[in-house]
This record gives sequence, C-alpha cells and structure tokens, in this order.
Amino acid sequence: MDSGQIHMIDVTQKRETERQAVAKGKIQMKLATLELIRKGELEKGDVLAVAKTAGIMAAKETHRLIPLCHPLQLTHIAIEFHLPNNGNFVEITASAKGIGKTGFEMEALVAVSVSALTIYDMCKAVDRSMTIGEIRLVRKSGGKSGLYVAGG
Repeated sequence: MDSGQIHMIDVTQKRETERQAVAKGKIQMKLATLELIRKGELEKGDVLAVAKTAGIMAAKETHRLIPLCHPLQLTHIAIEFHLPNNGNFVEITASAKGIGKTGFEMEALVAVSVSALTIYDMCKAVDRSMTIGEIRLVRKSGGKSGLYVAGG
C-alpha cells in the first residue's frame, strides 16, 4: 500500500451474522469524587445516567467519529458501571450487538470512551486529576473469526 493511501474495507461479499462486542475501561479519581458520584451530589446532576446516555449515543454515531468504520445497524447497546467499595475508580463495561457484515468492536470501544469522557466532564469541577485508561476489547463473537475472549 502506498504511503498516505486509505481504504474502507469492502464487506459486500461477507455474510451477515449476529455479532456482539464487549469493551471495558476505567476512570480513576479521588475517593472524594467517587463518593460524590455515589451520593449524587455533583452540581451537574446524575453522573452515571448522563454517562450512560452519552455512551449509547456515541456508539450509534461511531461511523461518524472513526473515518473508516462502516455504519452498522445496532440492535442493542448496554452500558454498566462498577464502583468498587475499596477502589478509587469507576469501571465501565459496554456491550454492542447487532446483525451485520462486520463487527461491533468499535461501537463498544467508543461507548466506553465517551462514557469515561462524560464522567470526566461531569466531575472536572471537583477533580481535574482524573485519568482515563485500560480501554480494551474483552470479548467479541460472530463473523468468520468467531469468538474472541481477551486473556488475563
């Protein structure tokens, strides 16, 4: 491939199958910030409700955000948050599902990323030291390559 050339993958001949992808990520913060989220005491409102909505909306727009992604017909998006009792982070899990000719990995990853960014935005007035990381695909199913489960 010539340098600077880009190509959207041609999926015309691929078979449509049921596909699902699950991604995870974390946003670390001060313990006091996590407690404000738990108690619903942040000025902007319900952090996790807004972050869930943002993640769902972003997953549906992935093809507009990532230049070479195909527009996909999502049939389900789920976002869950885990706030550990003995940790200083929120773990985000996003699942994207549908029937298509290509996978839903990017939709799940975008949902996690935008959910984390939304949490940051909602909490930045009290904690600018938050860090977002460990965003990764943990599971995908469907298509020619079948099942993938991340190790460790």
